[in-house]
Amino acid sequence: QVRLEETGGGLVQPGGSLRLSCQASGIIFRTDTMGWFRQAPGNQRELVANITSDMTTNYEDSVKGRFTISRDNPKNTVYLQMNSLKPEDTAVYYCNADLLVWGYTPRNYWSQGTQVTVSS
Repeated sequence: QVRLEETGGGLVQPGGSLRLSCQASGIIFRTDTMGWFRQAPGNQRELVANITSDMTTNYEDSVKGRFTISRDNPKNTVYLQMNSLKPEDTAVYYCNADLLVWGYTPRNYWSQGTQVTVSS
């Protein structure tokens, strides 16, 4: 019943910027925390940033000052503005959301991921 549709990944040079977007669709009663995770080959999936429904944010240390997470509650959409990108930011980025969906108990949902590659 629910989908997290993600856009904005791609190839960018070091120092460049990308903006990721993820929209939750379906019969959603409530959207709680939304966030972004990433996973590089051979590494564990890690939290990049998340944001609560009242706009409290949290960032992984390595992206502080470079990335900005935001959300549009009426659209059930979360964004990740990524500036000053570094090669070590290269990973598959996943959108994550805590949702209360019609017909289900509250649970966590994931997008399929989008590749972000930072390279010269």
